Amino acid sequence: MAAALGGGGTLNCLRPHSQIPVRPGAYAAPMHKAFLFGALALGLSACTVTVQPNLSIQGGDSNLITTLRPDRGEGSTYRVGEAVRFNLTTRTPGYVTLLALQSNGYASVLAQNVYVGAGTTTFPRPGDNVVYNLAEPRGLQRVRAIFTRVRPTTSIALSGIYDGNRWNATTTAYLNPYSPADRDVQETYLYIR
Repeated sequence: MAAALGGGGTLNCLRPHSQIPVRPGAYAAPMHKAFLFGALALGLSACTVTVQPNLSIQGGDSNLITTLRPDRGEGSTYRVGEAVRFNLTTRTPGYVTLLALQSNGYASVLAQNVYVGAGTTTFPRPGDNVVYNLAEPRGLQRVRAIFTRVRPTTSIALSGIYDGNRWNATTTAYLNPYSPADRDVQETYLYIR
């Protein structure tokens, strides 16, 4: 069985496409170079890449999750079709739910209410009989681990499209029944090319 992950990011670039004809003459070359450098500086100053994991997550101050990383490291790049694994390290035993959020807003549950011991667990686990194969959309893929010390009494259900606010609100609503000392949330990211 294979689970498909996708990702996406925010890339806003302004690229000047217009050219101003310059009459040949003594001042044409310096003016053309000045215009070219000015347009280049304007275009580059308008290009921004935004990656902001863990915004407004109401997990807890317990620091129960010490590490959540893709197998190649946070922010690493994978190609469509490659498999990815996630290393999760916790300070205490408990239950983990892994969620994925793609650039198009589609969210999915990768693992739900899985018991883990203290220490490092790699997902998917050998007994899970699943492979996390990366799929489109290309770009930034966010993965969130939700940890509770006690077994959750509910399951998280994801449907529809999620923006940052709905993604965080869903996580917060899921964690509200648990004491802040007994819960934690961490997020990591990778790029799909």
